Amino acid sequence: MRAIRVISASAAGMLLVALAAGGCTNPDPTQGWTTRSQFRQDVKTVAVPIWRRGTAEYRRDIEIRLTNALRKRIEEQTPYKVVDRARADTVLSGTLVKATQRVLSFDPRTGTAREIQLRLIVDFTWKDLRTGKNLREEKNYPVAADYIPTEPFREDFFQGSTDALDKLAQRIVEQLAEDW
Repeated sequence: MRAIRVISASAAGMLLVALAAGGCTNPDPTQGWTTRSQFRQDVKTVAVPIWRRGTAEYRRDIEIRLTNALRKRIEEQTPYKVVDRARADTVLSGTLVKATQRVLSFDPRTGTAREIQLRLIVDFTWKDLRTGKNLREEKNYPVAADYIPTEPFREDFFQGSTDALDKLAQRIVEQLAEDW
């Protein structure tokens, strides 16, 4: 008799979990929770050509590093496959408009920078190559990251920009999700 009660309790628990999960899978995300992907279902592939640098931006290879970070993030965090333009459904292209640095704090003993902020600004377009329609377009899209050039970290611009480029790639990939 005890075994039947245990089985009944287990069955009731499984039924409650199934009902709760069923209530969380609304196909329209504006009507509650959903478990479906927030990325477009009609897009399978994305081309990511090497991004351009703005006319006043002279930092060597920064656009190549950004392109590589974007490709990596798209492959890791979206259902999309990065392919060449000839085989792609869409293309994600852009320009690194500006990279600026500003000192956030100084060492009062030496007057040297203790913490520096790197701010990147980009323009980008995500275009459907099948229809010619822009799926997303952003102008002056900013991201900032900080680095510490003093002991014990001794980070230089390259290390600071790696963090900023990765952060920027993450934020751009988040823009590839559908609006709710």
